[in-house]
Amino acid sequence: MRRERTELMIRGLSRIVPNVVVGICLALAFLPMQPAAAEEKPKAAAPAETQASSSISAPLVKGTLPGDDPNAAVWSSAPSSTFPMSPQVHWPTRNLEATVKDMIVRGLHDGTNVAILLEYADPTEDPDDAAAIQFMVGDKKAHFAHGQPMAQVEGGPVNIWYWKNKDAKGVDMNAKGFGTLKIQDHQDVKAKGAYANGRWKVVFTRPLDTGHPEEDTQITTAGFINIGFAAWDGKKDPSSGELKEKGSQKAVSSWWYFRAEAPPDYTGYYYAAIAVGLALGFQFVLIRKLKKGQSA
Repeated sequence: MRRERTELMIRGLSRIVPNVVVGICLALAFLPMQPAAAEEKPKAAAPAETQASSSISAPLVKGTLPGDDPNAAVWSSAPSSTFPMSPQVHWPTRNLEATVKDMIVRGLHDGTNVAILLEYADPTEDPDDAAAIQFMVGDKKAHFAHGQPMAQVEGGPVNIWYWKNKDAKGVDMNAKGFGTLKIQDHQDVKAKGAYANGRWKVVFTRPLDTGHPEEDTQITTAGFINIGFAAWDGKKDPSSGELKEKGSQKAVSSWWYFRAEAPPDYTGYYYAAIAVGLALGFQFVLIRKLKKGQSA
């Protein structure tokens, strides 16, 4: 009788433990489908170019960032976000109509550097065409108009990445209100533009962490930061020779959000693999002991 009970237990364990292993494997398969943590901002699907967005998601990529190639194929793997642009009307000299109506933005990072691609329509390529990206610096809430103090906003420093076609380079600047724009002593930003078929593509690159938190926005993975954009149509008026847009005459956006995505977390896979190993080890040890007891 004892021998029969032992054989029944062995057969039972032989059936139960594999089922446990299968259950763990199924749970492992569903790990990538788990929702984001409650404290994280939910991510929407990549929007179409005609649909307004609220944030940019910059995935982590392996290999070299396309910092010197706005047309690199890898940009197609980055989700695009589209933001409305408006004429700058907060500060003289104002313009009531701007050439750039929408800004399409993509981002990538490699864990050390970040690359942000701006794309927008401009009917003509001109030497004074220009574009810029703006970030808040520190904890103070800054107005999107160069950090200008306003009735509802105290104002704070902003970090501006600037590019002009004829200069063919990026410039790292700061401001804390209109008329305070200043080029930094240290330059961390690089930029390159490419024009084709009535559209500009301008890519900006910079280290995620520059070591200058008082002047530069420090970008950490998995966190949201504020971001804004500007563009200038550098076409000259044929009669007066004046630039159509210059200085405060430009297209601008409000503040939106930028996020450098964190590396994938494989912790759940490791724990599941350990659980499978423990289950198999438990089955082996227990059956061996039962067989020894049966032979005794």
